Amino acid sequence: MMMASRVINKRRHVGLQQLSSFSGTGRTFLGPVKSSKFITDEECHESMLISSVVRLLESLDLTSAVGQLLNEAVQTQNNTYKTGSSTLLFLVGAWSSAAEECLHLGVPISLIVSVMSEGLNSCIEEVVSLQVPIHNVFDQIDSTKTFSGLDTGSVRLCPFLQIPSDTGLQKEHDLKDVASPSLTIYNLSGIPVRSPKLFMPQAEVEANKNTLQNPQTLEKSLVADNRCRKSILIHSRHFNRTDSNQWMNKPEGFLEHHGAAIPRTYRCNDLIELEMGLSHGDHNSMKLVDEAVRLQYQNASMQQGSCSVPFMFDISRIFTCCLPGVDETFSCVCQGYITVVSISNNTLIKELQNQPIRIILIEGDLTENYRHLGFNKAANINTLLESMKVQQDSSEERWTNYVLQVLIKFNVNLVLVQGNVSEDLIEKCIHSKRLVIGSVNSNVMQAFAEASGAVQVAYIAQVNENCVGSGVSVNFWRSIPSDVIERINIMTIMIKTAGINLVTVVLTSPVPAQMQAKEDRFWTCAYRLYYALKEQKVFPGGGAVEFLCLSHLQILVEQPLSKRNHVCSGWLHNTSSWLASSLALYRSTVLKCLANGWHKYLSTLMYNTANYSSELGASTVIQQHLQNATDSGSPSSYILNECSKLNSGIFNSGISNKLEQIPSVYDIVTPKIEAWRRALDLVLLVLQTDSEIITGHGHTQINSQETEGFLFL
Repeated sequence: MMMASRVINKRRHVGLQQLSSFSGTGRTFLGPVKSSKFITDEECHESMLISSVVRLLESLDLTSAVGQLLNEAVQTQNNTYKTGSSTLLFLVGAWSSAAEECLHLGVPISLIVSVMSEGLNSCIEEVVSLQVPIHNVFDQIDSTKTFSGLDTGSVRLCPFLQIPSDTGLQKEHDLKDVASPSLTIYNLSGIPVRSPKLFMPQAEVEANKNTLQNPQTLEKSLVADNRCRKSILIHSRHFNRTDSNQWMNKPEGFLEHHGAAIPRTYRCNDLIELEMGLSHGDHNSMKLVDEAVRLQYQNASMQQGSCSVPFMFDISRIFTCCLPGVDETFSCVCQGYITVVSISNNTLIKELQNQPIRIILIEGDLTENYRHLGFNKAANINTLLESMKVQQDSSEERWTNYVLQVLIKFNVNLVLVQGNVSEDLIEKCIHSKRLVIGSVNSNVMQAFAEASGAVQVAYIAQVNENCVGSGVSVNFWRSIPSDVIERINIMTIMIKTAGINLVTVVLTSPVPAQMQAKEDRFWTCAYRLYYALKEQKVFPGGGAVEFLCLSHLQILVEQPLSKRNHVCSGWLHNTSSWLASSLALYRSTVLKCLANGWHKYLSTLMYNTANYSSELGASTVIQQHLQNATDSGSPSSYILNECSKLNSGIFNSGISNKLEQIPSVYDIVTPKIEAWRRALDLVLLVLQTDSEIITGHGHTQINSQETEGFLFL
């Protein structure tokens, strides 16, 4: 698939324009209501339905240097966190346009880099005040309350980003049927509250009834516990910035820190509430994640017995088995290892089922010519007539017979191989009533090693009695209709043993083109929950955090830049008077451009929910709330106050009368912030390069007219 067409103005920064063009292809993926895309391979004419940025970039032409840098940033974000890629891609485009606008206005590149970097760092420090701690969410996991038992309803935007009832911006169609993200704050009992008295015990609510009505008072209480808080995140690998924490809290500082830690009474202590908030409307995927967590918890409880070791969700022991072409009713979560094998194994599985069998685990490939990376062939041995097929066949046959002798000697009926397996060996093993499965994940191998007592080996020659595991069973997994099996030409089996710490999530879809998207959505939900539990904190979602960043940058724009800041700022220390005067001249311009990126993000997010007829309408609502936040004197308090209201704008439209079932919306902390950092670091990296990288021996001289008005480093 070619990149979306856009006219590149060679008189302006080509790299930044390319980033904006790439970013525009994925703007419909922003937010919980995604518009999927069909990708068609021009060579084989196969189609695939995608709804993620990662799959989109895999289908785009990314042969340019800028495209490869963008793909690297997105792949790194996805491989690490499995979430945040849509945010990263959109902000790359928004901030590329911002940097391009700064260049057009004559702002020096060094100032663009410095002010944007420190502006984002200031936002990251500011949003700390919105973090919600997670506390003891597994205490009630054994109760009858389950994820599937809740009325999931629809997902909505954070209340203060809803359409105010007096603006006339509502669309004509019925909004109650439209799914969009939301945020509702719960108290400790799980009941939504209507006032700023969030998560506070009733006695404390009454005692502070008057003081909490003042936003300034609430803000001071938030700041009190976090005057000296420092960012837990290190800077990106792209830049070696000086430590700015020493001047974060200056009274009139560029990075004045207004935020603080959430008081201990602000917390989420219910697993179901947390999962609902992190599902972002994808309740089917999160339901499977919930079942996987509960299976792990039950297994851990049986293993530990009376020991009181805290349970930790281990995502490395969760696996997926995708069955395209199978009805969705077969999707489920099971303990053990479920995998697919050829139909030719049907008779073998019938003979092996319902009996304990012995197992060996091979770390590498199970082929005649496999050698691990440390193997060095003897220098004084030469192979003659290597191309002769007769010699190759005899060598392969001798090796296959040797493997069978080893399996017979130790009475092994199941072999799990991490790498590839010889096809001839598989066929001979089937006739010998032995099952060999290749391409097994290393964590699956480790799980079977722990549960069965097997020891992993690199070569079949290393197998001895101490390496063989026992007590493993192989059975058919569920009864899939025969016509479906014939169509997909595979069958599913379950391999397990007592006490194995392994959970397989079976994902099915009658439409094969949707299979990849369904698997991606599952892993996104799983990793959201994993990182939330690992960090023990979340952000309020639905745009609340980005709105605070936008509001904070507007405050910084209006702050005077005192001489004191010049001394404290590491990147301005001992600079020339020209640079100092340039900072005073352009600082507000760069911050405004940076803030425009957040504004575009929020307006696109709101427009994608289908609650707004245009991004302009969404932008008008944002401006109104920005003014209200500024007038309140404390944007973070304003956000918390508005998020606690159930009657803000159209928030009550289509909501169930069971208010306790209205879900909150949460975002994970570190993946979101890292997506911001990666987006800006990529933009600034491209900004500081030439418009293109010239390679090869036949390039021609750049036309000076084409580069007129462009700043080269």
